[in-house]
Amino acid sequence: LSGMPSTPVPVPQLLLPSPPPTEAARQLDELLADLGHTQSKLAAAGQGAGVPTESLLDDMLGSLTRDLQELGITAAPAGVCAACRKPIAGKVLTALGKTWHPEHFTCAHCRRELDKGPFFEQGGRAFCEEDYHQAFSPRCAYCAGPIREKVLTALEQTWHPEHFFCAHCGKVFGDEGFLERNGKPYCHQDFLAMFAPKCQGCERPVVDNYLSALQGVWHSECFVCTECLTGFTGGSFFELEGRPYCELHFHQRQGTICHGCGRPVSGRCITAAGRRYHPEHFVCTYCLGRLQKGTFRECGDKMYCQPCHDKLFV
Repeated sequence: LSGMPSTPVPVPQLLLPSPPPTEAARQLDELLADLGHTQSKLAAAGQGAGVPTESLLDDMLGSLTRDLQELGITAAPAGVCAACRKPIAGKVLTALGKTWHPEHFTCAHCRRELDKGPFFEQGGRAFCEEDYHQAFSPRCAYCAGPIREKVLTALEQTWHPEHFFCAHCGKVFGDEGFLERNGKPYCHQDFLAMFAPKCQGCERPVVDNYLSALQGVWHSECFVCTECLTGFTGGSFFELEGRPYCELHFHQRQGTICHGCGRPVSGRCITAAGRRYHPEHFVCTYCLGRLQKGTFRECGDKMYCQPCHDKLFV
C-alpha cells in the first residue's frame, strides 16, 4: 500500500454564518426612530438654550445624513423646498409646480398651513379660502361682502344674486326685469308709481298713449270735459282753473250763458238784471219784440216791453 499513490481526501469546509442581514436596517431603524421624538427634543433644547429650532433641526439632519453614509446608505433628497430653499428629506408636497416641506406650504396672508385643505392661487402665491375671497373676489354692491359663488352683474356693478332686488319694496326681480333710476334698480310697479308722470285726470301713471295739455299729461281717455265727461271731438277745449271744459260748460261756469236761448255768449252780449243775452235774444217775452236797455220791465225772471207789461200786469 505504501507504493500506491495517495488519493487526496476532501476536507469538509466549515460554513460560517454571514453577518445578520438586518444589522444595517436595525441601525437605520434606530436612527429613524430617534427622529420620531425630534420635535419634542428640539422644542425643549431650543427653549432651554435659546437656540433656534430650525438650526437644531438642520444639525440633526446633518448628523443623520453622516450616520447613513457611514452605513453605506446615500439618502437622495426628494427636492428643494420653495419656501426655505433646503433639501426635502422626508415627506414632500408638490403644488404650484414646486416642491415644499408640508409645514412650509402656507397661506401668503395668514400663514396657516395648507397641506390638508383646499387653497387658491393668485399671482403664483397660495391663499386659504377665506383670505383669497377677502382679497380677490368681487364685492357685492349691496352688502359689500365678497362674492364666493355665483356673480350677478348689473348696473356696472357686481351683486350676490339674492341681494339684487327692488330698492323700494325689496322683491327679487322676476322675468319682467327691472328699471333703473339714479343707479338703483326698481321693479316695474314701483318705478311707475314713484317716477312715471301722473295723469291729470285719474292720477295714475302714464306710460303710453298720452296727451300733453294744461301743463301736464293725460291718458287719452281721461282728457274729457270736467263737467259732462265727454271728449273733445273737435280738438278744442276751454280751460278753467287748470281743468278742461267743453264750450257749454265753460260758459256755464263763467256765467256767460244766454238766458234767452241757453247757449254760450261768446261775442256781443247784453247784461240785464244780472243775466246775459245774445242781442237778438233780448226780446219781450210776450210780443218777441227787441228790447232796448232801460226801456223794459221785469216780472219774475222774464222781460217785457213797456206796452206788453202794462197790458198784462197793470
